[in-house]
Amino acid sequence: MAIVARTIQAPPERIFAVLADGWTYSDWVVGTVHIRDVESSWPSPGSKLHHKAGPWPVSLHDSSTVLACTPNRQLRLNAGLWPLGAAVVDIRLEPLNGGTATRVVIKEDFEAGPLRWVQNKVNDLVLHRRNVETLRRLADIAERDDKR
Repeated sequence: MAIVARTIQAPPERIFAVLADGWTYSDWVVGTVHIRDVESSWPSPGSKLHHKAGPWPVSLHDSSTVLACTPNRQLRLNAGLWPLGAAVVDIRLEPLNGGTATRVVIKEDFEAGPLRWVQNKVNDLVLHRRNVETLRRLADIAERDDKR
């Protein structure tokens, strides 16, 4: 399992607003290159966003489904990348400094498909590096929005 944390200089509400806008996922989720559709109930449990991942011409079309959502606190997803598999991604927001900053923690692990069977240190390292960059991009968006 890959676990990455970062302190973002924005309140949890601002960060959750980015998470709640499914159309922004390709802006901050590394590997997602295009959002094809977002259900109007996003990010309610059971709702989906449909995405394309990877470079053309080998792009994969799949969807991510909300497993749990607590506004301004947590978003838990089943992120599909079939035929490679699916991962459970848990994003938690912990307010800091009286709510002016937020510690964001992402935990990700493959739960289904062939990638589940290749769980090893290399796999964890790839997920870890991917999520370090994902949190950097999320911070760029949330902190920029904070200055408007």
